[in-house]
Amino acid sequence: MRFLITAGGTREYIDPVRFITNASSGRMGYALTRAAQKAGHKVTLISASDLQPPVGVEFVGVDSAAEMFGAVKKYFTRCDCLIMAAAVADYTPARPAKAKIRKTNKPLAIKLKPTVDILKWAGKHKKKNQVVVGFALEDKNLRANAGKKLKEKNLDMIIANTPAAIGADKSTVQIKTSGSPWTKIENATKVASAKRILHLVEKLQR
Repeated sequence: MRFLITAGGTREYIDPVRFITNASSGRMGYALTRAAQKAGHKVTLISASDLQPPVGVEFVGVDSAAEMFGAVKKYFTRCDCLIMAAAVADYTPARPAKAKIRKTNKPLAIKLKPTVDILKWAGKHKKKNQVVVGFALEDKNLRANAGKKLKEKNLDMIIANTPAAIGADKSTVQIKTSGSPWTKIENATKVASAKRILHLVEKLQR
């Protein structure tokens, strides 16, 4: 199979030296990349993380949500499965300053605009033989909210976790595919979870 995997938290620049981001390390996306590699699959990794890319993968480095969307659009038609493990910003500054914003004693207001929903775009444009996998970070009503995302974005699989997973060595993830019950992987390393996720994706392609 040919996998397209995204990883890391995007950076949305306010000015040339400041940006809005999130706490995503990119480790899950990288664990999925390595798991796919070890299983003999080809991988293109689109990453906004500072982690060193695994040897042997096609690597595309990006910063912003817009850059990640551009890269996903470019490589999407070539993949059998897209796994959107990246934490893509929901909002970006509407008008980034071209020069560094100088500090003053006055409050500073920054207007934000929504970013493109890359996962929704992929679900809408996927071909019959393509699999699209999304992640959902939920702080309440985890299964209900993640299940809604699975359906509304036309995904084949959703992987849900809580904010406790951010930066943790071990975490609990819950997985659902269309028309099947939830699968829970408790207190597992990202490497172990990645292997289980990959196995479930491979079953969808059979």
